[in-house]
Amino acid sequence: MPFVVVARCAAGHPLVIRNWPVDADGHPFPTLYWLTCPEHVRAVSRLEAAGWIGRLNGEAETDPDLRTMLRRAHESCARERGGLVPGAEAGGGVGGTARGIKCLHAHYAYFVAGGADPIGAWVAERLAEAGPVHFERAGGRVAAIDLGTNSIRLLVVRWADDQLTELARDMVITRLGQGVDRTKRIDPTALTRTVNVLRRYCRRARALGATRIRLSATSAVRDAANRDELERAVVRFTGEPMEVLPGAQEARISFLGATRDLRDDPRAAGAASPWLVVDIGGGSTEYVLGSEPDAADAAISMDIGSVRLTERFVRADPPAPEELAAMQQEIDRSLEVVEQAVAVDRAATLVAVAGTSTTVQAIVLALPEYDPERLHRTWLGLPDAERVAGLLADMTTAERRAIPSMARGREDVIPAGAAILVGVMRRWGFDRALVSETDILDGLAWRLAADAEAEAAKGSPQVRPPNRPGSADERSSTE
Repeated sequence: MPFVVVARCAAGHPLVIRNWPVDADGHPFPTLYWLTCPEHVRAVSRLEAAGWIGRLNGEAETDPDLRTMLRRAHESCARERGGLVPGAEAGGGVGGTARGIKCLHAHYAYFVAGGADPIGAWVAERLAEAGPVHFERAGGRVAAIDLGTNSIRLLVVRWADDQLTELARDMVITRLGQGVDRTKRIDPTALTRTVNVLRRYCRRARALGATRIRLSATSAVRDAANRDELERAVVRFTGEPMEVLPGAQEARISFLGATRDLRDDPRAAGAASPWLVVDIGGGSTEYVLGSEPDAADAAISMDIGSVRLTERFVRADPPAPEELAAMQQEIDRSLEVVEQAVAVDRAATLVAVAGTSTTVQAIVLALPEYDPERLHRTWLGLPDAERVAGLLADMTTAERRAIPSMARGREDVIPAGAAILVGVMRRWGFDRALVSETDILDGLAWRLAADAEAEAAKGSPQVRPPNRPGSADERSSTE
């Protein structure tokens, strides 16, 4: 039965995992989110042994506000089950029940995963009073959110002694950039999808102790004329203004995230510098050349990406030959411009980051599911990239969706992304690329941690995002 690590403790070990909502026989599996850190399990067990399940159930019977919030938590968790496996919502909500409180461990796990769960929030407060279970190691905690054209991603880290420990990493494809290339406006439905995920991310970051949450937006938001509502939502949930990155800055932060520990990683043996980092996004693609992580020599961002190219050129399913040819011509024109700004002929190693490149490599490796650990810093050969790109272009959207390692929402645009990747490798003579799971999101986290450390050194008060458990925002959530 597959599971995903949703959050890690300060030592980097799994804290909460998300189970598949049905077992191998198709029967409902009661606990969608499972508390796995032994120290946290023991701490919550002490609350259960003190009789708090019965007491809280009694409070829910007499407090209509608590009862309403608890019902919404169960409904939200049940919808998550159904989103993973249609029909699985019948298996119930938190802890596999549709009402009341069955297990404090399950409620706390759902809260740490970002669920609007009043009982989980109550458990977190009691654990904080009893002792800093989450904060047993030195260092601060920050959360970086990368808002792209196709996806929104979260990274929560603990920083200490110039090192980052990953506490949570997530990605949801919400397609914020849907239609932006044509209309220069964010679609209201895409905005709603994105804000719902943002709210969940911020809850998870705060549950893990992040004192600062910063959202950085890229191509689609750069192009959109109507971003006021998004800006208000970002301030409301993160407590900080939205940062809209210029293309060149986006490129340099991607370079930092992809190369910071490259020389020290044995998996990257043979990855000589200078490195050319290529970040294929939904709305734009960044190209950065450099020999040192903190000092890129040249960078450029081009307004071609998997979503933008698909919306401009693809109408048939699978894409028609003339559509693929027109797309390739646009790619070639953009690469000519890149060559004027970046000395690509100096590059010794091509480093390919972001979802297109990692998904192509997952297909090459025939992974039964997307596995970042198996993909990070592996070599992708040009013949394999060409073969997979050709297969993806020949498939229908439904056939691509059925690929085990294909993220939901990427299936319609990945032929365009793969065409960019292969176009880069062919044109500039790279017979292989180093595939990296670290990218702009990691660069954003490093930069935010450095800012927080500088503030701490100056004695500046740390920013605490609004909407802590029990706030009006949480009580009004209908997610």
